[in-house]
Amino acid sequence: MDEASAPDAPLLSLRGLEKSFPGVRALRAVDFEVRAGEIMALVGENGAGKSTLMKILNGVDRPDAGSLRWRGREGFPASPAEAQAAGISMIHQELALVPDLDVGRNLFLGREPRWGPGLVDRRRLYREAQEELDQLGLAVDARATVRDYPLAQQQMIEVAKALSLRARLLVMDEPTSSLTGREVEVLFERMRSLRSRGIALVFISHRMEEIFAIADRITIMRDGAVVSVDPAANLDADEVIRRMVGREVGDPGEGGGWPAVAADAEPLLEVEGLGRGRAFRDISFRLQPGEILGVSGLVGAGRTELAEALFGVRPAEVGRLRVQGREQRIRHPGDALRAGIALVPEDRKGQGLFLGMSVGANTVMAVLSRFLAAGLFLRHGRLRRVAEQFVERLRVRTPSVRQEVRNLSGGNQQKVVIAKWLALEPKVLILDEPTRGIDVGAKAEIYRLMRSLAAEGMGILMISSELPEILGVSTRILVLHEGRLAGSFLPAETDSDELMRAATGTRAVAAGEGAAG
Repeated sequence: MDEASAPDAPLLSLRGLEKSFPGVRALRAVDFEVRAGEIMALVGENGAGKSTLMKILNGVDRPDAGSLRWRGREGFPASPAEAQAAGISMIHQELALVPDLDVGRNLFLGREPRWGPGLVDRRRLYREAQEELDQLGLAVDARATVRDYPLAQQQMIEVAKALSLRARLLVMDEPTSSLTGREVEVLFERMRSLRSRGIALVFISHRMEEIFAIADRITIMRDGAVVSVDPAANLDADEVIRRMVGREVGDPGEGGGWPAVAADAEPLLEVEGLGRGRAFRDISFRLQPGEILGVSGLVGAGRTELAEALFGVRPAEVGRLRVQGREQRIRHPGDALRAGIALVPEDRKGQGLFLGMSVGANTVMAVLSRFLAAGLFLRHGRLRRVAEQFVERLRVRTPSVRQEVRNLSGGNQQKVVIAKWLALEPKVLILDEPTRGIDVGAKAEIYRLMRSLAAEGMGILMISSELPEILGVSTRILVLHEGRLAGSFLPAETDSDELMRAATGTRAVAAGEGAAG
């Protein structure tokens, strides 16, 4: 009897893993195991070593030392394709779909069913793809183009693609980061079904409530090492966070000290009757100096579309917009930047960063014209000093500003995106899902930064899918439902249930509520 078939023996066993990169020891004598038919949560701050560990398991990286035993056999996979062939599949947080292909071809890309050499059996491909989608309860057409679906549904398509591989071990890296509550429930139902069939799952998430809802055991990493492995029933969220960060981390709103928002001060931003097609309609609000205005709502409510209109990515078709009392026509991002509006997008890697460039270059990218000598040459010394100042101010963890930004953790990448726009000294900063996919420690630092910027008089518009974040960080909350304003709330006078009722359209809005506010 081999190890994989012995009672309670691990399906996967990693022992003594070591891995270093220039200037960084990513893994330190790591032991990690998963049993057949269990859901193992893997948690830790960004930079704790989780991604490196999973890249080794998936055949992307090779360790400097250590061993891997998979289903009774020794040896590391040499590539992701070899890992997949062995029964190890991974769902990445950053989507790996081809947006211009249809859903069915994405699900079976490179392994299409065939009639014979060179002849794809399209009828079978779309039939089997639709079956995979239907099993997840997705309202997705296998023949439709991927880019026609919002990010949340694309995330679920990625899940369906991984499940179609019939893996024995499924690694899920932040699979719920763009999903609605109902979509998370559907995913968890599917995960429990897979567990009951003896499939092992590794679930990587920063959302404590999800970890305790789905995990059997929890492996906690910090600074490249495994801190502990325990049954989920033996832990609580506070203890997990304490072990992750090595210190206590409070709630989003802990510490108070919010700057007072003067109701009679001149608004930084005034929006009246803004609309664009079916994306959003008749949106009106005011943003005061020192205010963090939270924007909540379900996927598809028009939150990101509103942010894009304010920044000129996809301009509004009707309505008026004023910045510090001056009417502005925002037709493209250049107009927004000149008016003092900056946007940190939800997709930081795809839209906010040049991953192959350095931290310093990314930080000063938006203000390069200020550092031209005689209109021709860059003052590199001044550029570096400015970048270093922002790296220090935002506590970006990097060996130097020369480090490629792709090598930073998600939380530190987010700080670099924010630093890029802060260099322009905007009056209004729009943050779309500012803590998506980053750990609790980095979240706390982002919250502190937002407090500091608000205290300096900046107006912040924060879009978030996380209700605890909306309630804990915002000074006032707007809720959108199907493109319309469903209500305006003060955090101290509402709760998650009331916000959800507004987001789902089951709460009537009082006359005039949520207007200019």
